[in-house]
Amino acid sequence: MNKKNIIDYSKTYTKEEIKKIVEENNIEFIKLEFCDINGILKNLSIPAEQLDAALNNEIMLDGSSIKGFRSIETSDMYFYPDLKTFAIIPWRSDDEVKVARFICDIHNADGTPFEGCPRCNLKKMIAKAEKLGYTMNVGPEAEFFIFKKNEDGSADLKTYDNAGYYSAAPVDKGENLRRIMVKTLKEMGFEVEASHHEVARGQHEIDFKYADALTTADNIMTFKYAVSAIAEQNGAIASFMPKPIFGINGSGMHCNISLFKDGKNLFYDADRTYQLSREALYSIGGLLKHVKSFTAVTNPLVNSYKRLVPGYEAPVYLAWSLANRSALIRVPAKRGNATRVELRSPDPSCNPYLALTVLLGAILDGVENKIEPPLQIEENIYHMTKKERKRAKIDSLPANLEEAISLLEQDNIIKDALGEHILNEFVATKEKECDTFRTYVTPLEVEMYLNMQ
Repeated sequence: MNKKNIIDYSKTYTKEEIKKIVEENNIEFIKLEFCDINGILKNLSIPAEQLDAALNNEIMLDGSSIKGFRSIETSDMYFYPDLKTFAIIPWRSDDEVKVARFICDIHNADGTPFEGCPRCNLKKMIAKAEKLGYTMNVGPEAEFFIFKKNEDGSADLKTYDNAGYYSAAPVDKGENLRRIMVKTLKEMGFEVEASHHEVARGQHEIDFKYADALTTADNIMTFKYAVSAIAEQNGAIASFMPKPIFGINGSGMHCNISLFKDGKNLFYDADRTYQLSREALYSIGGLLKHVKSFTAVTNPLVNSYKRLVPGYEAPVYLAWSLANRSALIRVPAKRGNATRVELRSPDPSCNPYLALTVLLGAILDGVENKIEPPLQIEENIYHMTKKERKRAKIDSLPANLEEAISLLEQDNIIKDALGEHILNEFVATKEKECDTFRTYVTPLEVEMYLNMQ
């Protein structure tokens, strides 16, 4: 990369500094990125000559064209670029048109934040936490599959490799591709901590450092964008679908969560049992109280629930533990500022802004109302019988999206976190998805039932 392209992503540039970077690096187009309610990355591309208008929040969006945003009668909305998110897109070759991007909030015509903008909604929940003195940090572990591409460019369920957990090259044929992905993410300011092959064939993971909730949500969106683009450039397809292949593990997005106050990790208390503070236990209590309700948000696809079944290492049982990975929530061994709780149920198909909103809402309810968690479970829950789980009062996650939506609509804490507009649009979209899958006749049904006498 040309040295002029190097940006210090640890700082926020002023408008004038950004204009200078754009000019010096011959940036020709600026992408104004945002996220719809379903977590799909959207963007408007403008010529660099329109940068001033973008920086002054003058670029308009037709909100009626975005599912779940506005009706045609009130469709005028505006992009509000977040200067902290300015980045040069690094995966284009030197002879291609150079492009930069901002991640944007969407505002109404009167300048107020749009209540249906997932990013604005997360910022509102963050502001509530900040009033109480809290900052939530999150470190995600997003898994994904890499598939081969057909000659016509369509996806193929043939995996890029047949390797397994922590395999090395040449068995892990995705190692070089992951290396390119990691290099690209680092060029965009990510602090990548590790990358490796996951359990299932063709399944991979790249871990990047934790950050505050808004930065983490932005990073997840950028991560998925970059990984997909690099795979595409190399003749492959990256998929964040939770369960693309029957009979093998699906992809999760474990979330490592901690609360900070005045720069100190509130989850750590050297003088208490397991060195876990009351706030840590209350946070676990809040997560366990609301997880069945917010699962519709953290696991938002019909397909998500084909991952959340016993037998494939996916956590389905409502319990917490220290070392036991069969529980929904685990407390990793590190202490001090690294003390955290790991929620293992979310998957990478979720809208990260909405997912972190509901997680923060559940945790704040736990801390504010001192919700005590049950005793931790250190035995392998997967090996328990149904009677043993019942005796231990271990409940399960919703079995399908329809059940998860019903539970979401009964939880005022999670409903309030999402807000009326997002809740209504989200539920309507997901109910339609359930109806589509309920009425669609699958090839497996035809195979099993067509010739029945």
